[in-house]
Amino acid sequence: MRTSKALLGVLMVVVLGMGTAAQAEDASYIGLKKCSMCHKKDAGGNQLAKWEAGPHAGAYETLASEEALAVAKELGIENPQADPKCLKCHVTAFSVMADLENQKITMEEGVSCESCHGAGSGYYKKATMQGITDGEIEAASVGLMEPDEAVCKVCHNEESPTFKSFDFAKASAKIAHPIPEATEEAAE
Repeated sequence: MRTSKALLGVLMVVVLGMGTAAQAEDASYIGLKKCSMCHKKDAGGNQLAKWEAGPHAGAYETLASEEALAVAKELGIENPQADPKCLKCHVTAFSVMADLENQKITMEEGVSCESCHGAGSGYYKKATMQGITDGEIEAASVGLMEPDEAVCKVCHNEESPTFKSFDFAKASAKIAHPIPEATEEAAE
């Protein structure tokens, strides 16, 4: 009986893995509202509040600031909140802007969850997230990324007109928002 259960578990992982790899390739953005449904609870680490308190939440809004308008003027950009040169790093929705009316993500979200963790349609469901936590599903197979320095440097680089320097360790520590259970397990 134990062998049958173990075999069934292995088969489920293989089948889920095969199905979810295709999902990851066809992933679409689900938007902040969907992510925040699970990631706003204090018991789970309240990642939403940590994001809201950080610089990424207001990334789109900053493009309307006096400083951004002055930088844009120097670069010959009339409206930074509409220019692709600015939006590519200030809004998660940039890659789907042409179809924004059919998306569940908005430009006003700024740099939200899916900029760093990948488009969420393949992994946002509770059962999928539980499978990832339990080790039954490989996170990358469903499009869930663990952001690293390369992900950050897509925007935090010398191409940015306000770039000074980027220290990945310090920057990621400032915006860290771990899930408590994952943090406790890693410490053991």
